[in-house]
Amino acid sequence: MNSKPAIEGGKPVRDDFLVFGSPMIEEPEINEVIGTLKSGWLGTGPKTHKFEEMFRKYKNVDYALALNSCTAALHLACVIAGLKPGDEVITTPMTFCATANVIVHTGAIPIFVDVERDTANIDPKEIERHITEKTRAIIIVHYTGRVCDMDAIMDIKARNNLVLIEDCAHAIEATYHGKPIGTFGDFGCFSFYVTKNVVTGEGGMLITNNKEYSEKARALSLHGMNKDAWKRFSSSGYQHYQVIYPGFKYNMMDIQASLGIHQLGKVEKRWKRRLEIWNKYNEAFRGLPCFIPAPFEEDTKHGLHLYTLLLDIDKLKVDRDFVLQALAKENIGTGVHYISLHLQPFYQQTYGYHKSDFPNAEWISDRTISVPLSAKLTDKDVEDVINGVTKVLRWYEI
Repeated sequence: MNSKPAIEGGKPVRDDFLVFGSPMIEEPEINEVIGTLKSGWLGTGPKTHKFEEMFRKYKNVDYALALNSCTAALHLACVIAGLKPGDEVITTPMTFCATANVIVHTGAIPIFVDVERDTANIDPKEIERHITEKTRAIIIVHYTGRVCDMDAIMDIKARNNLVLIEDCAHAIEATYHGKPIGTFGDFGCFSFYVTKNVVTGEGGMLITNNKEYSEKARALSLHGMNKDAWKRFSSSGYQHYQVIYPGFKYNMMDIQASLGIHQLGKVEKRWKRRLEIWNKYNEAFRGLPCFIPAPFEEDTKHGLHLYTLLLDIDKLKVDRDFVLQALAKENIGTGVHYISLHLQPFYQQTYGYHKSDFPNAEWISDRTISVPLSAKLTDKDVEDVINGVTKVLRWYEI
């Protein structure tokens, strides 16, 4: 393919715009939401607790708490872990800002360390190198759904007596040596945002095997009110509540859970469809001026949340941002996951991070581009993505 790109005046590969991360919502979800609206119970209630129980069983953990975002789950984990001003928390800069923002909200200090260039996951050797007497916790991110090196990370956690928080926003389906991701650390945090593999619009889940952590998280998530405060307007009669913590407004609504209970039931079927698309992309993009995702690690299951290409900009006449614009003109939606946090103004100005502090994260930041990966994609959509990417990269190849 060597036709002129739309950005140069050529014809786009498709007539309508393919939205990046458009959710797959089907009739069962829609009908469940309608039923919830008719029931009159819209806030946290029986459907939220049904969704929690489904997720708890899916992850084979003792406790699961549905929340209004993964950010809420991460923040609660930090609060319950006892982080305080001056504590240090090691994490990756190759993530969405929420991962580090929650550390800041506790008064602790985010300590970024570099990632592995081939996986974009946090490098365990860099974790080890940055541990100090002030280090209290590690927050890892299973980037794009690819599992971190959990053997190495769990060894570091044990030897240094650190809290481990897993940011599993990309990794609902992922496993490591047969064990579900999110169950290795003290806390597992999941996202059900509109682009995620399980969608509730906005939403998250916190899982743990620690009863004390679970009970405190449940109270903190609803203004610090005592256990089962959501039932105070139920048919059992009004119940007074007690405020036992200065809590937050982090609870999930039954409207959101109405989507989740059906989405979760389809999670494996949709994972298989994304795997089909993943393999088609690998075959089609191999040989273009870009790097396709690294092969899956042995005895792990990739969550397949994002398909990220790394552009070989040394073999292109244009940079990554131009390619993004060119694909938009082809009516192909894309994403950038991510611009490394050490390059963001707040973290540079507040903590003194500079360009070149983390060479691998920066190398990825300059080259990464995510293309649509969803069970909602038709075969024609996938073909359009392949044709659009091939058309643009071939045209601008040196």
